This record gives sequence, C-alpha cells and structure tokens, in this order.
Amino acid sequence: MSSLLSKQFLASLRGLPGYDASAFEAVHAGDRQVTSIRVNPDKTGDSGPAGATRVPWSSWGYYLAVRPYFTFDPLLHAGAYYVQEASSMFLEQALRQTADVTRPLRVLDLCAAPGGKSTLLQAALAAGSLLVSNEVIRSRVPVLEENMIKWGGVNSVVTNNDPRDLSRLENYFDVIVVDAPCSGSGLFRRDPETMKEWSPAQVQLCSGRQQRILSDIWPALRQDGVLIYSTCSYSREENEDILDWTAEEFDATPCRLLLSPEWNIVESEGIQKTWGYRFYPDRLNGEGFFIGALRKNGGGTFSPPRRTAQPERAGKKELESLHKWVKPETALFFFHHGDQIHVLPEPLAAELPILQSACYLKTAGVVLGTPSAKEFIPDHGLAMSTVIHPDLPAIGLTHEQALNYLRKEEVRTETEHRGWSLVRYAGHNLGWVKVLPSRWNNYYPKQWRILKRT
Repeated sequence: MSSLLSKQFLASLRGLPGYDASAFEAVHAGDRQVTSIRVNPDKTGDSGPAGATRVPWSSWGYYLAVRPYFTFDPLLHAGAYYVQEASSMFLEQALRQTADVTRPLRVLDLCAAPGGKSTLLQAALAAGSLLVSNEVIRSRVPVLEENMIKWGGVNSVVTNNDPRDLSRLENYFDVIVVDAPCSGSGLFRRDPETMKEWSPAQVQLCSGRQQRILSDIWPALRQDGVLIYSTCSYSREENEDILDWTAEEFDATPCRLLLSPEWNIVESEGIQKTWGYRFYPDRLNGEGFFIGALRKNGGGTFSPPRRTAQPERAGKKELESLHKWVKPETALFFFHHGDQIHVLPEPLAAELPILQSACYLKTAGVVLGTPSAKEFIPDHGLAMSTVIHPDLPAIGLTHEQALNYLRKEEVRTETEHRGWSLVRYAGHNLGWVKVLPSRWNNYYPKQWRILKRT
C-alpha cells in the first residue's frame, strides 16, 4: 500500500512529532488489521469475549484475535458491544482526566454519528448526567439514533442541529466533544479509497471548517468547562494548529493528560503551549488519531430562558399501567411526545424544555411505547433500554432463530405465553414479539433488519 501513499502526502508528514517515515510506510504496506470492540458495561459488565485482550487506555475496550462477521452476531444488535477503533477510545482518558465524572454533567457530542463516541460517553458519565448527541448532517442522524437506542441509555437526547443553533445555549455544557470533520488521513490503512481524496487543498478546507465549527459552538461551553477536540488526521493544520488557534482566539487553558509509556502515544506541544496526543499505527494497535483538550477561562453561568414549552407529563392512570414495564424504584419522568410516551431520569425533566428552546430534538430518553384503547404497544427502544422491568415475559432464541428474528422473518418456539414478549439471545434482549395462538408477530424495526443471508 505504501506505493499508493502519494509523495505529496508523505512530504506533508515530515517533521511531525513522533513521525517515523520508514516505520509508517512499512505498516501501510503491510496487511495487518486491528479489530477492536467496546463492551456495554450496563449490559455485560466490563468483561470481554474469550481470547480477547484489553485496549490499554480503555475500561471496556478489547482487541479481537479474528474479525468476525459482525452483522451475523445477535449480540451486536442487542447493544452488548460497539465496534470501535481502538485509538478513538482514548476519549475516555481525556474525559476522566479533565472533568469530574463522579457528578452529573451536561455533555455535548457535537458531531456524533454514527455514535461510537456518544456510546462511550454514555457509559462513562455519572447517573443524572445529560448527554446530547448531535449530528449536523440529516442523512446521518438515523444511524446515530439506532446505535443510541441499541446502547440503551436513558439519559441521552439525539438532536439534528447546526453548531450555530446550539450556541444559543450559552454557558450550558460542562463538556463539549468535537470529533471534527477532517481529511481522514489517519484511516488510510482501513479505507485505502480515501487516499484518492487527500490533497493539501482539502487539508486547508478542513482546517477552515474546523475553525468555524469551534467558533460557533464555543459560547455553549460554560466557564471552566472542557472542550475535547479530535480528528482522524495526521495534518498539523487540523490538529496542533487548531488547538493553538482556539486557545489564543478564545482564551482557553491547555489540558495536559497523563500517559503510560507502554501506550506509545506521542505527546506534542503547540506554539500556545497546547498539548496534543498523536496515535500512529506503527507505534500501537490502532489507527491514526489526534486528540487534545482545552479549558474555557471566560464565560459565565447559564441563564435558562424565561419561557419554555413544558412537555406533557403522563397522567396518573397512565403511570399505573406503565410501571409494570419499567424497573421498580426508578426515579423517572414520563412524558408525551406525539402519540408516544418517553421517559427520562426525573432530574433531567427541567433540561428538556431548555433543549427544545434551541434544538431540533430527534428523540429524547427512551421511547416506552404507544398507548391505545385496547392495549399499550411497547416500543423497540424499551426492549433495548436499561430501565426495562426484569420480570417481563421473555423467550430465549437459538443463534439461527435470533438471526431469523433480526431479518424480521417468522420465529416460533415452544411457549405457553400469549401476548407481548421479549425475545432474547444469550440473555440479551433483541426486541418484541406478540405471541398469538396461530402465529408470532415479529416487531423488530423494519429499517434495521438484516438483509444479507451469508
């Protein structure tokens, strides 16, 4: 592959901190691929699959010896784990070392699709925290929403807004994560086709876009709040230069992170004494990545808008019928959105109208389902969630049956139960069926079904 790396691209890397030309070209010429996953601690604990080894900077990350065909693993669809590049899991370290994750925080993942960093944040944040997962590009919102639903967290909100819209929430967020659109050179090994798109002009275009994004979102960060900035690019213009520009332009203090020497992550220092962290595939088991953090000096406290539209709370009779669907003794806020009932942690009830005053909310919390005159129709989000009642009827499926269910095909096994039931694989919920005397109705979301056979 090294012959595919243009001379112009290789020349742009000369002098970068930690860059070793011969080792870099050799690893790009080889065919070694790294496969890593991050398990969902709310569904599986922190243990990984048999034979896996830990990603050293991650609490829940594991390297797999062999890359499986993930599409045909029901546990992926159950939200038991997320397939994520190992280098980007370092976000956990950046968050833990710069913010107090033992207390509730308001966190924004600005460029969130497809959801890797948002699911990581959701796992790392304390109970009572608010996670806003925003995606600017509308066509990418559905995959973000799907992955957040499968992950099962109850404290997240998915939005589709331009950074400028979110700036109306002045001094609101404790942490803002910007995994910025970039030239993508760090992923050349994984996706060689992207090499054709790289050029110095593209790097400059991305650099300008990154500055605009940070300019737009900066007002939404509170005083002493933390900006975590990352790219999958090697270019200094998109990395150290952006941190320098932000620190100088907006009066921010650089955050230096602690590294273990065994990680082989390269620390770099910018002109403004900013600290960046570079990941090279010839030095560690991961792809190219850059991350750094800044703390906001100016700003003030958040002032809620005077008038906000309050969501309609579920009525007393509705609550009585809903409690059998959710964990007992859980402090939850039940509210209507259209014809559906959603749920958020009760402490976040006051945050919802604030967000609605500035954002387009795609979804908020967990969708429990839709009340009707005859019965309550549970939503797939409830089946995936971590607040579902543990004593609801459930039917275990074999691997083949689980795949048939995920293809939205007919599934049947022996059961005396009639009515709504969860279906499970290896103890993990996959979704709902309705068991009738002569058939089972499969309620797996049509838009998520597996289309492939082999």
